[in-house]
Amino acid sequence: MEFTKLSIIMKSSTKPPYFVGSQLRGALGYALKKVTCINPSFECNDCFASQNCLYYEFYEQKNKPHNYRFDFELAKEFYEFDFYLFDSATQKLPYVISAFHLMLTQNGLGKEHKIYKEFDIYVNDKNCFIDGQLKLPKDFINTFVIDRISTDVCIKFVTPLRIKKDNKLLRNDSIELKDIVNSIYQRQMQLLGRKFKKFPYVTEGNIIKKELKYKELTRHSNRQKTTMNLGGMMGKIIIRDLNTESFNILKLGELIGCGKSTVFGLGKIKIEEII
Repeated sequence: MEFTKLSIIMKSSTKPPYFVGSQLRGALGYALKKVTCINPSFECNDCFASQNCLYYEFYEQKNKPHNYRFDFELAKEFYEFDFYLFDSATQKLPYVISAFHLMLTQNGLGKEHKIYKEFDIYVNDKNCFIDGQLKLPKDFINTFVIDRISTDVCIKFVTPLRIKKDNKLLRNDSIELKDIVNSIYQRQMQLLGRKFKKFPYVTEGNIIKKELKYKELTRHSNRQKTTMNLGGMMGKIIIRDLNTESFNILKLGELIGCGKSTVFGLGKIKIEEII
């Protein structure tokens, strides 16, 4: 899996929303359309350039997995978030970083469209906004690797996990290890453009403790004029005696996310080794 990590930090007096994903995705979309659109009408319907438009691919194209996601924590005191590009989308970093710069310096954030002059932008943890100028590194595409295997881990659900079981959204602690593993694996297959298939290995691991609760979360879509439910499970699960294949897919989940609505920043998980 190839990826590029973009990070932005703004330590201003303006406190972001409790759940910043909806605001950020909407603001990025508006800026990205300005950066990429070549249609004089500025309309996506029947656009002659839609098949080669990054905005259309990220926001308008139906029945196709989005190969990016926001990554952040809830209830931050200041804006600090990551944005991941996966597979072929990594090549589009110049457009994406230009859109973020436009979003911060000209379009602004929130109802007041607040703009920012002081912020840091990193690509793969290297500062690329120096003296007010964007300077991209020559090599900005990483390959996912795992350098350490652990059999005993704690899975932390940092943002709400929206996952279905028996065609129903989970709202209790009935989630099992195989549900998490299969969700991550299917997202991997989607990002790689491969057909659906079951996880090809046995899922081994004993859940010894669950501390989970359902977190209510909603967002208002200005474009669709509706309120969307983004609630999901938060908390942690402790697992012992994981097999290597299951551990590897969980670590991949740290990168690509787990469950539904990962583009908004949902399904952020963190795998911690238990010593």
